[in-house]
Amino acid sequence: MIQSASNHEPLIRLVDVHKRFGPMVVLDGIDLELKTGETTVVIGESGAGKSVILKHIVRLLKPDRGEVYYRSKRIDNLPERALVSIRYRFGFLFQLSALFDSMTVADNIAFPIVEHSKKGKSEIDVIVAEKLAMVGMDGFQDRWPADLSGGQKKRVALARAIAVDPELILYDEPTTGLDPPRSDEINELILKLKRELGVTSVVVTHDMASARKVADRIVMIYQGKFIFDGTPEAVMKTDDVRVRCFVEGRCSDEVLKTLQGKSEA
Repeated sequence: MIQSASNHEPLIRLVDVHKRFGPMVVLDGIDLELKTGETTVVIGESGAGKSVILKHIVRLLKPDRGEVYYRSKRIDNLPERALVSIRYRFGFLFQLSALFDSMTVADNIAFPIVEHSKKGKSEIDVIVAEKLAMVGMDGFQDRWPADLSGGQKKRVALARAIAVDPELILYDEPTTGLDPPRSDEINELILKLKRELGVTSVVVTHDMASARKVADRIVMIYQGKFIFDGTPEAVMKTDDVRVRCFVEGRCSDEVLKTLQGKSEA
């Protein structure tokens, strides 16, 4: 049985979660516990089910079989209305930032605050400035998303993700489309938010440099199951050829199948 990397109580638990889309099995009975204050990085090839895991955590998808818990409360079977207060505790950084083009930077960040609270405009303006300052973007309140670079959009989207002080932040490919210096800026922000806000984080990424830098724990999904769960140091030393091929970026799917067959012989 795969052992988790921490003894803290779990904030999120996925128990024997199965999910298929038509004939394609994406999640084949996975178990996952997210420890409070820990950053878990999920790696795996494209289409392996990494983003599907995130969508189960926020209940954008329901498992075909299995259970999802937030703290001790089961959430996979809750009606939409009952999920509102729970989703309020989650922040989500989308792969393509997903800013509203018709809103200014300030209005983008204010949006979840307006939706989930009764705070007045002056109080919201203060919160917006605080969150933008945390990501190095204070002063950009009146800019439009179309006027921002890719890295700036990621920062603004991250400010929006933390606007309501979430317990959990979900990052879907946070460094995609960024050059190495901009990618590392996002990595530093992930570390900063963990340090200053004490958030629990899940990061889905193909970027192994990012994974090694931000992770307390790395899990790898392969053919619907987790085949690795350990520290960033351990992932670089594993004997599992499937994991080594991925983290070293040296194997095609065809070569991987050959190596896997030899290792099982």
